Amino acid sequence: MLTFSLQSGSNGNAIYIEANGVRLLFDAGISGRMAERRMTVHHRDIRDVHAVIISHYHSDHVRCAGIYQRKFGLPIYITSRSHATAAMWCDLGKLSDVRYFRSGDCLMFSDVVVHTVRTAHDATDGIAFVVECEGRRLGILTDLGHPFRGLRGILESVNAAYLECNYDPAMLAAGTYPPSLKARIKGPGGHLSNDDSAGLLRACGRCRPHWIAVAHLSENNNTPELAIGAQHKAVGRDYPVHHASRYDASELLEV
Repeated sequence: MLTFSLQSGSNGNAIYIEANGVRLLFDAGISGRMAERRMTVHHRDIRDVHAVIISHYHSDHVRCAGIYQRKFGLPIYITSRSHATAAMWCDLGKLSDVRYFRSGDCLMFSDVVVHTVRTAHDATDGIAFVVECEGRRLGILTDLGHPFRGLRGILESVNAAYLECNYDPAMLAAGTYPPSLKARIKGPGGHLSNDDSAGLLRACGRCRPHWIAVAHLSENNNTPELAIGAQHKAVGRDYPVHHASRYDASELLEV
């Protein structure tokens, strides 16, 4: 299984995974032109993707789904509630191939299984994913709300994971966001902090994934150095921690 992040953050999200000839995109939060260009960084063609799977209705995850379908001919997988809510907040345009699933369903693409997991994020039908093929498992664990019950078990069950590290608590507290937004970010429906994710990794002990990529970092309340440093402080500097950037395609990673 191979994967890379096209982009990760509140400015737009998309993650690519391929396994045994199956090619999947998770989320459609960056423009079609940008997605096509980021795919070519690793010599992939977005037109070869078999499906776009949407995690939730927030615009940084769904706003370009219609473009991906109309421009590249890609089917869109989304829950019906997320689709209905997204249509109220984003101009998705005409969608001719929408395939609905429910949180908790397993989506089958040949011998690749996509497990869908309800999150605690403050979005209608927010979903995290575990992609499985031939015993290898990759988690896409962002926009989680808080370290909800069962999240540690999911992290222990995967070989690798994109793991949300949205904010550094000290930067958020000292920053210029209004109190209501700060409360939302660190509240039960918001985002995981660097410390939250580091605590999860530490709690996994020897069952932790072989690597993680810190993901969905805030532009104003975090830095890659702080996010990676928090994980290394929790589990040691020898542990492989990658970075899913807000600005560029990540390195190509193997699960």
